[in-house]
Amino acid sequence: AQLMLVNAYHLYLRPGVETISRLGGIHSFISWQKPVLSDSGGFQIYSLSPLVKVKKEGVEFTSHLDGTKIFLSPEDVVDIQTRLCSDIIMALDHFHPFPSSEEKIKEAVKLTTHWAQRSKTHFLQQDSSQLLWGITQGSVYWNLRKQSIEDLLKIDFDGYALGGLGIGEPKSQFAEITERADSLLPKEKPRYLMGIGYISDILEAVERGIDLFDCVLPTRNARNGTLFTSKGKIVIKNVKYAQDQRPLDEGCSCYTCQNFSRAYLRHLYERQEISSAILNTIHNLHFYLDIFRKIRQSIQSNTYTRFKRSIIKQREEE
Repeated sequence: AQLMLVNAYHLYLRPGVETISRLGGIHSFISWQKPVLSDSGGFQIYSLSPLVKVKKEGVEFTSHLDGTKIFLSPEDVVDIQTRLCSDIIMALDHFHPFPSSEEKIKEAVKLTTHWAQRSKTHFLQQDSSQLLWGITQGSVYWNLRKQSIEDLLKIDFDGYALGGLGIGEPKSQFAEITERADSLLPKEKPRYLMGIGYISDILEAVERGIDLFDCVLPTRNARNGTLFTSKGKIVIKNVKYAQDQRPLDEGCSCYTCQNFSRAYLRHLYERQEISSAILNTIHNLHFYLDIFRKIRQSIQSNTYTRFKRSIIKQREEE
């Protein structure tokens, strides 16, 4: 992997920013010396907290762990990520679930821009070598997405994310937004598509100029026993794998495939062993990283279109 994503919301709650800061920052805490991007945690605040109040000043919510009432301003979110010492920090944004009315999304765009400006102003007051990226909103309303992109371009961030997608909108609208955003976002700065994890969506988005993705899909599926292979998905709990001595994917070089059989992995999953989640996660992350390695290679060799077609055809045949 070239970069690791951590979530400011979860780290703020546990183990706490004070602890991580005292231990030398996020790189030292997790023993990872490559770049780290910290998400602002906005999505988790809205999706995990049972009670959320969004105000112009910031967001008030209750911890999903113990019910503690917490208020965070855009400036607080910058400070949290600054103290984590992540290399890339994300400005706090506001979104509504899909579907939402155009009026609601318009309000979210306006507030996101307001928070983005405050985040940038506060960030510039820090003595930091970190990079600050902005998150565009607008859902599937192109006029609002365009407005959001233009607003954030005026503020001038080090990179730009497309937020509020991959949450149930039709594939055609997802494709249209990423396609049209490509013409507005600067070519010289990174583009980050948040929360997108299906391989077909990733391939389409890469073709539209997206550089960076994050998603829980490979790790969540791993914990739930769904494994990705070059020949399709494996649901490891299925009884047909009970005596299957083959690795998950015979062409895979990950630790899991090099050392354990499908039968053993099924046994671990059935017994709810923690090693099941670990070994499954190792494999799924390796699978995704290998896909991205091949994407980069195909771009460098000018064979991306052919590579994309071969992967899509393979997945259609699953």
